[in-house]
Amino acid sequence: MGVLMMDVIVVGGGPTGLMLACELRLHDVNVVVLEKLTEPTKETRGRGLHARSVEVMDQRGLLDRFLAVSDTFQVGGLFGGIVKPWPDRLDTAHPYGLSTLQPATERLLRERALELGTEIRRGCEVVGLSQDDDGVTVGLADGTRLRSRYLVGCDGGRSVVRRLIGVGFPGVPATVETLLGDMELAEDPATVEAVVAEVRKTQLRFGTIANDDGTYRVVVPAAGVSEERATAPTFDEFKQQMRAVAGTDFGVHSPRWLSRFGDATRQAERYRVGRVLLAGDAAHIHPPTGGQGLNLGVQDAFNLGWKLAAEVDGWAPEGLLDSYHAERHPVGAAVLDNTRAQITLLGTDPGAIALRELFSKLMDFEEVNAYVTGMITAVGVRYDFGEGHELLGRRLRDVKLRQGRLYELMHGGRGLLLDRTGRLSVAGWADRVDHVVDADGELDVPAALLRPDGHVAWVGEDQQDLLGRLPKWFGAAAG
Repeated sequence: MGVLMMDVIVVGGGPTGLMLACELRLHDVNVVVLEKLTEPTKETRGRGLHARSVEVMDQRGLLDRFLAVSDTFQVGGLFGGIVKPWPDRLDTAHPYGLSTLQPATERLLRERALELGTEIRRGCEVVGLSQDDDGVTVGLADGTRLRSRYLVGCDGGRSVVRRLIGVGFPGVPATVETLLGDMELAEDPATVEAVVAEVRKTQLRFGTIANDDGTYRVVVPAAGVSEERATAPTFDEFKQQMRAVAGTDFGVHSPRWLSRFGDATRQAERYRVGRVLLAGDAAHIHPPTGGQGLNLGVQDAFNLGWKLAAEVDGWAPEGLLDSYHAERHPVGAAVLDNTRAQITLLGTDPGAIALRELFSKLMDFEEVNAYVTGMITAVGVRYDFGEGHELLGRRLRDVKLRQGRLYELMHGGRGLLLDRTGRLSVAGWADRVDHVVDADGELDVPAALLRPDGHVAWVGEDQQDLLGRLPKWFGAAAG
C-alpha cells in the first residue's frame, strides 16, 4: 500500500508555518503542519507586529483578533536604539504596530489555521527528505514516512529541511552575543527604571521590559561569544552579567526561559530547490534589532502562499513559484543589512557613539524618519515588476470605497481588479480575480490590478493592456 499523497507539508508550526497554512487553506489546498515541539512555546521572542504585518492581518480578516489582545504603539525610527516621533508621511492606513507576544501571535494563527481545516501534528521531528518529479518523501524520527506534492521548511534558523536539501547558508558569524529571558524582579520598578536609564546612556544592549504576566523581559550583553548558541545560558551566568553591566541583578528570580542570540547574519542561497521551499528563519537569520524577524517570516508566507496554491491548483503561470525567491530574497538581504547597521550603532566604542549621534540628528528630518520607519515596518517594500507606474510592485494601502474598505474585500486571498472606469473586465479569470467597480474611492489611478498579497501588478485603463498583464500573474484564461 502506497503512502498517501498530501498537497503540502509545512515543517514548523511557528508564526511563519501557521501563516502559510492559513494562506494555502484559503485555496482548499490540503495542508499538514509538522511541529517538533509537543506543546506550544511559551518563549516570548517575537514581541509584536509592525505596520505591514498589521496590514496583512487586516487583509485576511484577522486584525480584530490581534487588536483584542494587543496594545498599539507608534515609534518612528526604532533603529539602532534611536527613537523618534512617528513620521507623518508613512504610506499606510494603519500607522501603528501591535505589541503582541509571540505565544499570542501563534495562538491566533493556529486557531485560524484550524478553523480553515489545517491538520497540525505535534511531536513530529523530520529526519529525512527526498524528492522526485512527482513529490517529496519525508521521514520522521518515529519511522513514519509521509509524502506530499510540495514541502516548505519553516523550521527556524537551524533548519533541518535546509540542511537536508543541501542549501548553503552563507553569511557573517557572530561577533557579539546577548542574553535574554523572562523572569521576576524583586527590586521595585522605580529603581529598576532609574538603573536601566543610567546604564543605557552607554550600553543600549541592556534593558528590561515589563510583560503582561508580572514578569520582565531582561536583555544583557554576554561576556563573549559562546561556542554553541543552542545551549541556553545558566541563570547564574545571567545574574553575573547583569551585575557586571549594571552593578545589580535586581534580585531576579523564577526564570521562565533563558536564551542567547548573536549578531550573525546568514541567508539561504536559494529559497527553492525543486518541490521544496524555505521561509522565515529557515531562509534568513539576523539580530532581533528593530523587531523584524517574526514579521519578515509572516510576510514570506504571505508572498508564497497564493503562489504555491496556484501550483497545486494547476493554474500557475510559468515562473510564478520562482518569483517567490526573486522577490523575497532581496527583501531578506536588505533586513540583514539594516540589522548589521543597527548593531554598529549600538556599539560602545567612540566611533559608534559618534555615528549614533549623527544618525540621530539625521532622523530629525521627516523624510529620513519616514524612510527608516518604512524600512523597519516593511511598508516601503517594492518588488521589481519592471518599468511602469510608481505604484507598480508596491503593496496598496487600505483605501476607502463606496462599499467599505479595500482590505475588507481581500479576506479570501484572491486577486482583485479595483476599477474606477467601469469599462474593464476580468472575464476568463473570474475564478481567480474579483472585479470591484468603485468610482468614489481614494485611489487616484483609473484602475489597479492587485495580486492576492495586495501588491500592484498593473495600473491603467486599457482593456487590451490589462489582458496582457493578467496571464503573467493569474495564468491562462478559463476556457
